[in-house]
Amino acid sequence: NEYKSYLRSMLKNLGFVNNRWRACRSACFRHVTQVSGSRQKISKFLVANRGEIAIRVIRAGNELALKTVAVYGTEDRYSMHRGKASESYEITGYSASPVRAYLDQDEIIRIAKHSGAEAIHPGYGFLSENSEFIKKCEDAGIIFVGPPSRVVKGLGDKTMARNTAIAAGLPIIPGSKDTVTYEEAEVFVKEHGLPVMLKAVHGGGGRGMRVVKQLEDLKDSYNACVREAEQAFGNGDMFIERFLEKPRHIEVQILGDKYGNVVHLFERDCSVQRRHQKVVEIAPAVNLDSAVRQRILDDSVKLAKHIGYVNAGTVEFLVDCNGQHYFMEVNPRIQVEHTITEEVTGVDLVCSQLEIAQGASLADLGLTQDKISCTGSAIQCRITTEAPENGFIPDTGRIITYRSPGGYGVRMDRGSGYAGSVITPYYDSLLVKCITKAYTFDRAVNKMATALSEFRIRGVETNIKFLQRVMENSAFIRGDVDTTFIDKYSPELLKPFQESSEVLKILTYLADVVVNGTNVAGLKGFPGPMPIPLPVIEPATHPPGYKQVLDDEGVEGLVRAVRGKEGLLLTDTTWRDAHQSLLMTRMRTRDLFKAAPYTAQHMNNLFSLEMWGGATFDVSLRFLHECPWRRLEELREAVPNIPFQMLLRGANGVGYKSYPDNAVYEFVKQSSESGVDIFRVFDSLNYVENMLLGIDAVKQTKGVAEAALCYTGDLTDAENGGKYNLDYYLDLAKKFVEAGAHIIGIKDMAGLLKPGAAKILVSALRNKFPDVPIHVHTHDTAGTGVTSMLACYDAGADIVDVAMDSMSGVTSQPSFGALLNCLPYKNTDFDMKKVYAINTYWEQVRRLYKCFDPGTQATSTEVYKHEIPGGQYTNMLFQAQSLGLGEEWERIKTAYAEANDILGNIVKVTPSSKVVGDLAQVMVSNNYSKQHVLVGCGRSSTSNGI
Repeated sequence: NEYKSYLRSMLKNLGFVNNRWRACRSACFRHVTQVSGSRQKISKFLVANRGEIAIRVIRAGNELALKTVAVYGTEDRYSMHRGKASESYEITGYSASPVRAYLDQDEIIRIAKHSGAEAIHPGYGFLSENSEFIKKCEDAGIIFVGPPSRVVKGLGDKTMARNTAIAAGLPIIPGSKDTVTYEEAEVFVKEHGLPVMLKAVHGGGGRGMRVVKQLEDLKDSYNACVREAEQAFGNGDMFIERFLEKPRHIEVQILGDKYGNVVHLFERDCSVQRRHQKVVEIAPAVNLDSAVRQRILDDSVKLAKHIGYVNAGTVEFLVDCNGQHYFMEVNPRIQVEHTITEEVTGVDLVCSQLEIAQGASLADLGLTQDKISCTGSAIQCRITTEAPENGFIPDTGRIITYRSPGGYGVRMDRGSGYAGSVITPYYDSLLVKCITKAYTFDRAVNKMATALSEFRIRGVETNIKFLQRVMENSAFIRGDVDTTFIDKYSPELLKPFQESSEVLKILTYLADVVVNGTNVAGLKGFPGPMPIPLPVIEPATHPPGYKQVLDDEGVEGLVRAVRGKEGLLLTDTTWRDAHQSLLMTRMRTRDLFKAAPYTAQHMNNLFSLEMWGGATFDVSLRFLHECPWRRLEELREAVPNIPFQMLLRGANGVGYKSYPDNAVYEFVKQSSESGVDIFRVFDSLNYVENMLLGIDAVKQTKGVAEAALCYTGDLTDAENGGKYNLDYYLDLAKKFVEAGAHIIGIKDMAGLLKPGAAKILVSALRNKFPDVPIHVHTHDTAGTGVTSMLACYDAGADIVDVAMDSMSGVTSQPSFGALLNCLPYKNTDFDMKKVYAINTYWEQVRRLYKCFDPGTQATSTEVYKHEIPGGQYTNMLFQAQSLGLGEEWERIKTAYAEANDILGNIVKVTPSSKVVGDLAQVMVSNNYSKQHVLVGCGRSSTSNGI
C-alpha cells in the first residue's frame, strides 16, 4: 500500500509538470496558427485505447499541439499511456473482463464530454469498428477520428463489405452474403466444400477467426470463434467463406478526405502470420508482379470512392499463386502495421487522420496521388510476451531488464516496454513494435536482425528469438512468403535456442581488466560521457549539393562549377583525417552516423566530406572490428547530397606496399560503386608512375581524380629549399594534368606550408593551369594553418581542407569556423548557428574518445625542424609509449629529423613517413647517433621496411 501511494503521488506530480509544459506548448501553437490564419476545429481529443497505439496517437496530438485525454481501466492504472496524455480518467462501473472497460461506449463518451474533448480517436481494436459507438459520438456532437458511422456500418460488417465490394466490381472469394448461424455454416460447407474460413463480422487482428478443414471440427471452431469475438469486440456474429490454400495476404493503405478525394499509400505484405494474427509485416510487398500490384491499388481506391470513404483505412486482399487477387475485407481504422507505410512513404498517418477529421483536404496536406511515392523497404516485427517454444502461451510478470535497439533506420513503438512494467494477463500480449527501414529489402532484413539481437528483455518470455529465426530464414530473405509460412517452417523456427551466458562473459571480462588491465590498443584511462545527440531531422531532408552536380553533369560539370564558384569551397576532414590526427582513427561508425542526417541537411554546401581510405581500413579491421565497406555504404545512404572523398595511395591502394594493377583497378571500381566520389591520389615519394595507375583507375569510373603533390621543405628558404623548389612542384602538376587528373591537390602532411610559400606555389599553379581546380590540404601543427589557407585562397585556390573547430588545430586541420570568419567577406553558404550546433556534437564526441587522445596540448613550430606529419604524430607517440620510449619523446623527434637526413630528405607521407619514424625509434632505443647509422647501417639489425 505504501508503494502504491508513492506511485500515485509520483504520477500526480509528473502529470502536473507534464500538463504545464503541454499548456505552454499549446498556447504557442495557437498563437502561431492564429497569426497564419489557419483554422483548428479540435483543441482537445480523447484516445479510447491503451498501450502502444494510445501512446502513438497521443504523440501525434502533441506534434499538432492538441491537448490529449487518456482513459484507463483499473488494471491499467500504472500504464505508460496515462502519463503521456495531458490528462487521464479512470473508466469505472464496468464488470467482468478488464477489456470491457475499453468497450464501455457510454462511459467513454461521458468522459469525453466531462473533459471538454471535441473528438475521440479510437486507435485500433476495441471500439474502432463499432458503428453504434461512432453514431453515438456523432449524436453527441463529438468528432470521431475515422470514417463516419454509415461507412463503418457498411465496411466494418464483413458481410456487408463483401456486398459492397461486389457492387464496386471487385473480385471476391465465395462466401455467405450475411451473418450465419452454425446450421447455416454447415449448409454452406456442404454446398461449397472445404476448407472454409470462419470470421467474426466485427473482428480484426486475427481474433474470432478459424480455418476449418474437417467437417467434424466445424461446430467446435464456430463456438470458439463466437466466444472470442464476444470477448474482444462485444459482438459474436459470424460469417463464412471459402479458404484459399497458400495465398499471400496483401493490404493497401488508403486515405480519404471529406470532399470525395481518395489516395492509396501503396501496399503491405502481411503474409507472415500465425493463426491469422500478423507477426511480421513488409512494405512494399516483395516479388509482387507490378501488374498485380497496380490492379490491387486501383481496386482499393475504386472501392473507397464507391462508398465515399473518409479518413484512414485498409483494403485487404488475398492473392493466389496465379496472381489473382480477391477482396477480403476493409479495416476502417488505423492498423497495427501502419508504421511501415509511414516509413516508406514519409506520410504521418495518425497526424493525417487528425487533420482530416478537422476538415483538411488531402490537397491541403500535400497528399495527392502524384506526390505520394514509395521509397525503400520497411519491416515491422511485433515483439510479444509469448513463449514460442511453449505453444506461444502469453507470459505475465514484471520486466526486470529492458533495453531496446536503435540507430539509423530503426523505429520503436512501445506500450509496456520498460523496466519495472508489470505484464498482466488481461490484455493483448504486444509489448513493442520494432520497425526497420532501408533502401532495399535485404538490408531492411539485416537491420531487423541486428535490432532484434540488441534487445535485452528479462523477467518475461518474448518471441524475439523466434523472430530472429524468421529473419534468418532463406525463404523469407528471398521474399518467398505466404500465409502458411510459419506453419511450413515451424520446425526450423521453433527449434531450441542456445542461451549465451552474458553475465558470465561480463564477469570474465571485468576480472581480466582488473588483473591484467585493458587490452584495447592505445587506450589510456576511461572514455568520457556519451555525446548529446544532434537535433532529430524529421523527416530527413537532403538539400541539393555538389553530389547532385556530379551526378547530373558529370566530372566536367563539377569542374566547371568549382572554377565558376565565387568564394572558397571547403572540404570537412572531421570524418577521417581529423580524428586520425587527434584520436588515432579510433572513431566508430556509429558516432559518425549520428552526425550524418544533420550534416546532410545543414552542410550541403561543402565541396566534399573526407571520410574514407587511408588508415580507415587498417584501424577498422585491426582495432574497431568494423567493416570499412559497410561504413562507406551506410554513410553514403545517410548523406546522399555531399560528395565523399577518400585517400588513395596510388599503386599502394590503402595498404603499405604495391599491389597488382588489377587489384587496384577493382578496388577503385568497388569504392566508386559503394559511394566514393573523389579520389585524392598520391604517392609517398611523389613517384608519378605509381600515381598514374591510380589516376587511370579512377578515370574508368564515374569518380573525380584529384592528383596530389606532396609538399615538403620550404619554398621561401632559397638556401635550404634544395630539390623541392617551385620547378619541382610545377613539373609534377604538369604530369598530373597530362595524365588527365581533374583536380590538382596540394597535400601538406606535416603542416610545413607557410603563408608565403603557399602564395608562391598556388599562384604559380593557377597561372600555369587556369582551368584546373586547386585543392589544398594541410595540418595545423605549427598554428599557421588558417593563415596559410587564407593565403592559398588569395592566390587562387578553389578548395581547402578544414575540420570542425572542436576537432581542429594542432596535428589536425585548420579550424572551420576560424577560416570562415576570417574570409574577406561574409560567406553566406553556411548558417553559422548550424555549424556551431554540429561543432558542439563533435566536441562531446572528442571527450568520449579522450582515452585515445595522446595529449598534445598546443601547437609547435618545432614541426619546421622535424617535419613529422600530423597524422603520424599521434600514432608514433602511441608506438613510443608501447615500446617503453614515452619518456624519450623529445629525443625521438630530434632523431626523426636525423633519420630524414640519413634517408636523403625524402617526402614524408604514409608509408615513407613510417620508415623515417621506425628508424628514429631504432636510433633512440639503441642509442645510435646519425654517424653510427651512416657508417654501420649494413651491420645494424633493423626492420625490413628500413
